[in-house]
Amino acid sequence: REGYVHVEVVGAITKGLEGKELAEMGDMAQKGAMAFSDDGHYVSSTRTFTLAAEYISAFDKILISHSIDHELSSDGYMHEGVVSARIGVPGIPALAEDVAVARDILVAEYTGAHVHIAHVASKGAIELIRQAKKRGIPVTCEATVHHLTLTDEACADYNTATRVSPPLRSKDHVEAIREALKDGTVDAIVTDHAPHAPEEKDVEFRYAPCGFCGLETSLGVILTELYHTNLFTIDEIIGKMSTEPANIFSLNAGSLKVGKPADVTIIDLNKEWIVDSVKFYTRGKLTPFEGKSCKGKAVATMVAGKFVMRDGVVCTR
Repeated sequence: REGYVHVEVVGAITKGLEGKELAEMGDMAQKGAMAFSDDGHYVSSTRTFTLAAEYISAFDKILISHSIDHELSSDGYMHEGVVSARIGVPGIPALAEDVAVARDILVAEYTGAHVHIAHVASKGAIELIRQAKKRGIPVTCEATVHHLTLTDEACADYNTATRVSPPLRSKDHVEAIREALKDGTVDAIVTDHAPHAPEEKDVEFRYAPCGFCGLETSLGVILTELYHTNLFTIDEIIGKMSTEPANIFSLNAGSLKVGKPADVTIIDLNKEWIVDSVKFYTRGKLTPFEGKSCKGKAVATMVAGKFVMRDGVVCTR
């Protein structure tokens, strides 16, 4: 309604996101759907997922999968490991992600359809994707800001902002994701922006919905943790957060070449600031990065050649 930025639409794979009956993907593809996904719902029926992969191949579209096996994850609320055992919270084994990713890779190999694995968080899944790419299987994947910068230790105080899916995992998983980002196994860095109303998150840890607002902290946290620590160059970060995602989904974006849309983010790499959710534009303000000292921030944004944000303030029309 506001129209400050370009928004792409992802269509559902199944009706009602119930994983039972295919949605009208052909109609949605013709209307301009960028890709297809059941969002936070894993399509547990291999038959249904395979039919969807075969169907969308005719439209040259991508299936985005939230690859976590329901049966292995339904009883847990955070990563299964030392921290979950210490604080007495039922854990979700990394196996739940690994099994689901393995299934999705096999479907991609069988059908030839492009499958994009959303928010990869386990080292086992990373290795499966790495080997799949080596075999030429059409699989891509992404990692979130929080899975690249936080571990399951963040859950130790039962902060519901840390309840996400896949769960925040242990340090060895985080290190594996960073390594995969560096070697190209992980194609993109994403926000996984999933805000909730305050009252939804103001409950016991186990009852809180998964997700938090990621848009307004993503760049600053990544620059602080990956660029200013000399782990990644600025070109690598811009590639993973802009150019490569645009290429994966064949968007006319992510480039400063002549003739391309003038959609530009201006970044002050050394701007120091403190995460203060009170200043967020998003209405769901809970974040695990509250109070974090960051270095590097987007100071202006242009869309179609016009400024839509300056110094953190959305420009008036």
